[in-house]
Formats: sequence, structure tokens, C-alpha cells
Amino acid sequence: MKDYNKILVVINPMTDHQPALARAVELASKSNASITAFLTIFDFSYEMTSILSSHEREAMRQGVIDQRESWLAEAILPYAKSGLTIDTKVVWHNRPFESVIKYAIEQDVDLLVKSTHEHDKLKSIIFTPTDWHLLRKAPIPVLMVKDHDWPVAGKILCAVNVASEDDEHSTLNTKIIENALNLAAKFSAQIHLVNGYPGTPVNLAIELPEFDAASYNDTVRMQHEQRIQYLANSFNIPLENCHVEEGLPEDVIPELALKLDAELVILGTVGRTGFSAALIGNTAEHVIDSINCDLLAVKPEGYKSPLED
Repeated sequence: MKDYNKILVVINPMTDHQPALARAVELASKSNASITAFLTIFDFSYEMTSILSSHEREAMRQGVIDQRESWLAEAILPYAKSGLTIDTKVVWHNRPFESVIKYAIEQDVDLLVKSTHEHDKLKSIIFTPTDWHLLRKAPIPVLMVKDHDWPVAGKILCAVNVASEDDEHSTLNTKIIENALNLAAKFSAQIHLVNGYPGTPVNLAIELPEFDAASYNDTVRMQHEQRIQYLANSFNIPLENCHVEEGLPEDVIPELALKLDAELVILGTVGRTGFSAALIGNTAEHVIDSINCDLLAVKPEGYKSPLED
């Protein structure tokens, strides 16, 4: 896979502390990648000022942009001490996720990095609409950052889907593991694989008294274990690092991440729009609120963002 040579960091304008930028610097120092600190700003009141001409409104907007560029230049100074060159970009746009994705596509970025927001009082993650849109619509890997260190010899947990053997799932599993291998080599990390499998359908046990639920469950589990072990062997991952657990992925993944004290969870995500997105959501969106470590979401091969021309 292509290394992370160009990293785009979404800056949080509400704080001087930038965990996403710190993580990007940590990554870039391992591969000499370039970093761009990206900030989207917008003030609706400037657009609604009818007494001003379009030229005057543009001048006011530019004044705000200039102010934020000065703030951003100051904000990145602590992170630039690493010796890395960090470029900055400030954009006026009313839909932050759209400006981020379009810029990432235009600049052929390899990795998008953004911090999630933690509520100080409740210590719970507030997953913003921008985060949801980035996970669903960005055509490149998206790293959601939390305040969890990446020590040497840490653990990377790859959530793979071995329930299906079709090409799409197989290719996505490969991409997930290749991203893990890339990061593991940089941080001397251990790679673990996890797969959740469905339990015995309750209606079968009720409708068919002679149905052997225990035998069915054992068979399904054994099938998943064989498939995940085959996948692990393909990438020289130790079999003791394979985990097959009964349950939904959004339950199994956070439980194992906590048990392993993983530094990073990597999983595949597909873009959804409209009604299905509102109803179903993605596993990534359920998992991110339940883990205390970073999450890297990877798109299927050939995925095309709805924001691409």
C-alpha cells in the first residue's frame, strides 16, 4: 500500500491543544511525510449583511481569514519544533466536512486526521456531524484521534469481516491489515485481528424444538475461527492474536480493545447517504463512542466520494 506521504489535519478552532496535529507529527516523523493544518471558518452574519456590497462583504471575510491564519500560525508552533514543516490552510466554507474532503481530493492526500471532542465533565465523546460525514464520505483513510498515547510495542486491533468470502470483503480485509502492517512497522506494534459472529437466532430455537442450538453455535464459531486463522497466516500474524467472539461488531470490538488496552482500532467503513444512513449508520460510528483509543476507518477499494467530480 502507499505510505502516508501527505497528511491533512483538521484543526479544532475552539482550543489551542490539538491532539490530531500531535498525532500527525508523530506519524510524519516516522515517514518524513508532509503535514497541512486545515481550518474551516464561517460566520453566517457576514453573509446576511445586506447593507454592505459584495466587495465589502468579501473584504470582511478576508479580514476574518487573515485573523485565523495568524492564530493558526501560532497554534502550530509547539508542534513545528519537531523540525517538520507544517503548512497551513484556512478556508471560508459553511460545510466544514465538504471543504475538508474536497481539499483532500484536490491535494491527493493519503491520510485525514481529526480529533474527536471529549466533554470534560462527563468524560464522554461527543461525536460531531462533521465526524460522521468524514467517515462516510472521505475516500481516504480517516484517523479519529483521542488522548491515548501510542507507545512502542503497543497493540493495533484490526476488525475484519470473515463472514463472507466475496471479493469486496476480502479486499477490504486486506486494506485494513495493510494499514496495520504499515503502522506496526513504524511503532513496533503488535497486530491483533477480531471478528464478531452472530449467535443462534432465538426464533429457530423456539420454532424448532429439536434444533441443537449449541451445535449450531459451535459450527459457526469454528467456521469463523478457520477463516480468521487463514487470513492471519496470509500476513504472518500470530494465531494467538486472533480473536473470535460471539456478538455484534459494535459490542465485540470495544470490549476487546479495552481488554487489550489497544492504541488503535482499524476497521472498514462504507459510505451511506440519505435515509439508510440515518437509520443504519456504520459500525465505525457506533464503535468510536465506545472506545478510549484512536480509530482508523478505511474505505473499500474503488470507493468514490459523492463529493468527487
